[in-house]
Amino acid sequence: AYAKMCANLFDNPAKKLRLIGVTGTNGKTSVTYMLKSILEQAGEKIGLIGTIQNLIGDEVISSKNTTPEAYELNCLFRQMVDSGCTFCVMEVSSHALDQYRVCDLPFEIAVFTNLTQDHLDYHITMQNYMQAKKKLFRMCKTAVVNADDEYSGQIIEGLGCRVVTCSTANGVYSAKSVKYKPDSVEYELLYSGKLNHIKVMTGGAFTVYNSMLAAAAAMEAGIAVDNIITAFLSMHGVKGRAESVPTGRDFTVIIDYAHTPDGLKNILSTFRECEKNRLIVLFGCGGDRDKTKRPIMGNIAVKRADYVIVTSDNPRTEEPMAIIEDILQGTKGYNTPVKVIENRIEAIKYAIGMATAGDIIVLAGKGHETYQILKDKTIHLDEREIIKEALEKTEE
Repeated sequence: AYAKMCANLFDNPAKKLRLIGVTGTNGKTSVTYMLKSILEQAGEKIGLIGTIQNLIGDEVISSKNTTPEAYELNCLFRQMVDSGCTFCVMEVSSHALDQYRVCDLPFEIAVFTNLTQDHLDYHITMQNYMQAKKKLFRMCKTAVVNADDEYSGQIIEGLGCRVVTCSTANGVYSAKSVKYKPDSVEYELLYSGKLNHIKVMTGGAFTVYNSMLAAAAAMEAGIAVDNIITAFLSMHGVKGRAESVPTGRDFTVIIDYAHTPDGLKNILSTFRECEKNRLIVLFGCGGDRDKTKRPIMGNIAVKRADYVIVTSDNPRTEEPMAIIEDILQGTKGYNTPVKVIENRIEAIKYAIGMATAGDIIVLAGKGHETYQILKDKTIHLDEREIIKEALEKTEE
């Protein structure tokens, strides 16, 4: 009822926008930014709602939640309509769906990226988590689904809308002849018997899926494939998503938002393929969140990296060392060196200080965030600034 009241208060602005919602554990931010670039290339004015920030054209509005509460959400829609936006591309979180924040919104297209373990502190079971996500696809005209994800069958089961599948095997949209490079991917997008060459200026298998889903959603919205190809070539990544930080040195530093087991596995697998020396990963886990994923992430780190630094993420009300101890349970029995440095700033400086030629350092978990949430306060913490400071110190 509250969501409907908020929509009425602002004269139902979502009905005056072409609404595209993106949900899934990983990839939501990347897909929405890809869609924004594609739609702008086609000459549309775009509103965007998501984890990093909200956008009305070029105007930046700060973001507190991935998907805002109903009042703020409809206020944003109203501003988008009044400023001449034709589309709104938005991330739709499982919390927002479960709490009816997006109740009755007229989604023209809904996109499913993937489903892996996260938010079980809230949803308790993966089935509950999946059912929350599925609500989005009961609210849309067209569902664009990653058919290669193990939960895709359950997501599309019983839907009354048009279902469009994306796959690296056989989907309505398929990625063929995929070529991976450290800083890009290329493939042939097969649709209706036609092949279109796609090149995206970000590496990793996840980029293939994110870009394919964005391309499919855009084409379902009537956007010409030429606009999609051009937009991908001009895009150079999203802040905190496989972001390469310039160092001027003979090693590489990557900042990524990976804070789930699948996210960590994907980012390490991507850079394992292009390492020249050691793959070093630095990560922690958030406090007051799903504790069961901590040892799983520790296990992924020691299996896929050459050197592991375990530190703090956003510990919130938990003791940082208690979180770290949970992570360490998954690292036992492996020969991979594991270094514990509780203070994240000191941990990053240590990683930079130990780097040698050809190393790739992955700083996982914080991504675009420029803060750290502690028990009694929130502090400023921008990993780019810490990297710069550490590099200057090693020059002395």
